Amino acid sequence: MDKRMLTASAVWPLTVAMAVVLFSVLGAAQPQWTVHDPNRPMPPVVTPGPAGPPVAPPSDAVVLFDGKDLSQWQDAKGQPAQWKVENGYMEVVPKTGGIRTIMPFGDCQLHIEWMAPSPARGAGQDRGNSGVFLMDLYEVQVLDCYGNTTYADGMTAAIYGQYPPLVNACRPPGEWQTYDIVFRRPHFDKDGKVLAPARMTVFHNGVLVHDDDALTGPTAHKARPPYKMHADKLPLSLQDHDHPVRYRNIWLRRLE
Repeated sequence: MDKRMLTASAVWPLTVAMAVVLFSVLGAAQPQWTVHDPNRPMPPVVTPGPAGPPVAPPSDAVVLFDGKDLSQWQDAKGQPAQWKVENGYMEVVPKTGGIRTIMPFGDCQLHIEWMAPSPARGAGQDRGNSGVFLMDLYEVQVLDCYGNTTYADGMTAAIYGQYPPLVNACRPPGEWQTYDIVFRRPHFDKDGKVLAPARMTVFHNGVLVHDDDALTGPTAHKARPPYKMHADKLPLSLQDHDHPVRYRNIWLRRLE
């Protein structure tokens, strides 16, 4: 055997191992911007295609809301969800609290459709505000940012407090919008050390807005809390932020 081949074969496993470690460290690195930094650049506006009818779920999907009832949902205390259901959608009833699925989930593909109130009222964060929380911890922001400006990491489709979307693909209030989210849960060792961070890929109205982003920990307002060991499966939740945001056609595919 050629000595150069022998050397390469000996070095290759070490090189791969070092690359994996480096990727893990860099992938979970903190963003360079402070949380809700007002100087963080806003993404460019992209006009998405027109809204269409509800996207039918695939055969292996778990249907979490089909427009009929909230039987798959409960409030934070485990009581029946109090949001309004009519005309094929559910609507946030302000002050009743967020709702979460009865079933827990880990890795998943999530499809969810939502609508900001029309006519629009308020500005900044006080305009069509809600949120989609994977595992009840990792939020993709719901907000009306059609002609409405807020901090970049809290705008529509932001991974809240961490990453703005690549573009602003909002439709006007009163039109249905879609999120298609591929979520990979974090992995921990037996002592609670993070082996792999949570990751998200998100499409807003069919436009890529997050490309396998590594989360720094749970999302939070004015903070970036570190990871804490948690269960492999937790509920999906929707936020009550005192705005009558509507949701319809929610389905999920398990990817574990």
